[in-house]
Amino acid sequence: QVDLVESGGGLVQPGGSLRVSCAASGSGFIFSNYVMSWYRQAPGKERELVAEMTATGRVTHYADSVKGRFTISRGQDKKNLYLQMNTLKPEDTAVYYCNVRRVVLGVQQAYWGQGTQVTVSS
Repeated sequence: QVDLVESGGGLVQPGGSLRVSCAASGSGFIFSNYVMSWYRQAPGKERELVAEMTATGRVTHYADSVKGRFTISRGQDKKNLYLQMNTLKPEDTAVYYCNVRRVVLGVQQAYWGQGTQVTVSS
């Protein structure tokens, strides 16, 4: 079992910055065994993939709407995942979720955090 806890959300003005974090815990868990992703879901909209990193730490995806503004990274301890968000826009307002997944013996294991609210407003 893997537990993911997001933090760092809050209210920020347009043009501001925020960093959200995802702390993982679980027996023997380290991020380097999993594909790691940040998703977000705005009110009335479907959950969308924002950024993704492979188990080896290679960034493979940014949503077009966040390219050049958001950066996904992981901590040296390999138990924390981050999303640095710069030049925030009102349309970035959403609940941000951390997700990790891997395939073991042909079966996908996937875990979600509870989410952290990010509100961009003046």
